[in-house]
Amino acid sequence: MHMTKKLAIFPFILIVFVTMVSLFMGHNPTSIAANDKINTGDTAWLLTSAALVLIMTPGLAFFYGGMVKKKNVISTMLQSFICMVIVSLIWVIFGFSLAFGNNMLGGFLGNPMTFFLMNGVLDGKPWVAAPTVPLVVFAFFQLKFAIISPALVTGAISERVRFTSYLLFICLFIIFIYCPLAHATWHPDGFLAKLGVLDFAGGTVVHLSAGVAALASAIYLKKRTDQEMKPARITYVLLGAGLLWFGWFGFNGGSAMGANNLAAIALATTAVASGAAAFAWIIFDALRGKKPSAMGTSIGAVVGLVAITPAAGFVSLPHAMVIGIVASFVSNLMVELRTRTGLDDTLDVFPCHGMGGLVGMILTGVFANPGINPVAGKGLFFGETKLFFTHFFASIAIMVCVFIMSMIILKITDLITPLRVNEEEEAVGLDITQLGESL
Repeated sequence: MHMTKKLAIFPFILIVFVTMVSLFMGHNPTSIAANDKINTGDTAWLLTSAALVLIMTPGLAFFYGGMVKKKNVISTMLQSFICMVIVSLIWVIFGFSLAFGNNMLGGFLGNPMTFFLMNGVLDGKPWVAAPTVPLVVFAFFQLKFAIISPALVTGAISERVRFTSYLLFICLFIIFIYCPLAHATWHPDGFLAKLGVLDFAGGTVVHLSAGVAALASAIYLKKRTDQEMKPARITYVLLGAGLLWFGWFGFNGGSAMGANNLAAIALATTAVASGAAAFAWIIFDALRGKKPSAMGTSIGAVVGLVAITPAAGFVSLPHAMVIGIVASFVSNLMVELRTRTGLDDTLDVFPCHGMGGLVGMILTGVFANPGINPVAGKGLFFGETKLFFTHFFASIAIMVCVFIMSMIILKITDLITPLRVNEEEEAVGLDITQLGESL
């Protein structure tokens, strides 16, 4: 039997099983009780934000797709799109429960049975941190964050990973890295939340986890045979960056969990940090004798968006600008250093998302201002050290744990189905060898 057919048998059996369980065990409320605390404006904003965050994944597909060689554009873009398929299914079955279910294992994981098959979500009480919107809106807003996280990793392993193996990697990443980290950070009883870690919209949960997983993946898969960068479509990169920038207002603004002043602050800090980072990237390139470029401007903007994500609802506008500039400098420097090593992080995911997320988390510990958000403790800039050191050591610990876990799931995936294409398939291109399609 052909290997692809063999691999398809197991997902097929799983689909049949889940379908049967859904039919006979799924929760179907006969009536949904009214809740006086539900606010229609907040609900409308979260519904809109969920759509904005979702469009970031197609945006990422264009962003990455434009950077790779022409023979790998479709496969690279599909690696982002397929996350909308796979992660949605996992989230509905037990992923939301792992991330936001009842506390287990000392604050490191949620009970997978709490919302199994979305049991109790349609008619459940609103989430404690989003009391004015229906629970189902919160659940599916959070789904969009889970979708884009494994998609970010693909930039590091572009042009050499087998598509079917990547599908398994997505599943393992969501179950063993993303959901536990989301629970630890965003659940009120989560381990990191109780330590006092602030992450407004996913600096650790999304970007630090994806960036470090990307680093591990690039190390594990080793170099491409042909490492020359031949961007297929710079216009795709610009389009992708624009869609990411657009969607990020929902990413950060929606994390205020309502149409309120905090959402407005998060939207403003997002705009300021991304603009400052994009301009700083151009300046840093110029100082090294490079011409201003569409690619550099796009990457700089995304780095600024990454860095402001954990801080968006905790810092002032001038400090948001500083965060964007510092992150742009650090990521630009890391990209340059990476090119001098043997590491083949194809699209520099770790220098941009990993280091951008790290800078954002550390500077949140510097600039967090309780005058902006009463939830925040005082940052180092305001004379207190506790939050800064909490963020610094928590970020390092997260990076180490994610790296080790990533290596484990990469090895498991590789044992089940080889991760890397052979040299002939790489030379022909993944569009043809993996998908049988071409531009």
